[in-house]
Amino acid sequence: MLSPFNDEYFMKKALQEAEYAFEKGEIPVGVVVVIKDKIIARGYNLTETLNDVTAHAEMQAITAASNFLGGKYLTGCTMYITLEPCQMCAGALYWSQISKIVFGTPDLQRGYRKTGVQLHPKTEVVSGIMAAEASELLKRFFIEKRNLN
Repeated sequence: MLSPFNDEYFMKKALQEAEYAFEKGEIPVGVVVVIKDKIIARGYNLTETLNDVTAHAEMQAITAASNFLGGKYLTGCTMYITLEPCQMCAGALYWSQISKIVFGTPDLQRGYRKTGVQLHPKTEVVSGIMAAEASELLKRFFIEKRNLN
């Protein structure tokens, strides 16, 4: 039997989180953390709301997932992210020992791959899941931001 809980299903949930960020005037990046087909944490960018440069979606979700699990390691978890993580978030994901990262669109200027940051050697990475949708949301955000200024 085919499970409805695939990468696209969970990336849609991450995109919903990104929409929340968009509505709050935050750069629209969203995240969900999954273990055994269950979402245990959600997050979206809150850097403007919290006036905190570290309040990226991934950082919010790492904290929430760690609290849910009762420990600092996210082994057995998959994080779905609408945008490739930056070097700060990749570093945190390294230390969390997350098992899998699935991201939508690449960040060609500030993504962890551009900066040469390494993830944990056991972390599996899948990219390009719903990349067009994630990219379109980011483009729409920055077009609207430019038109307001």
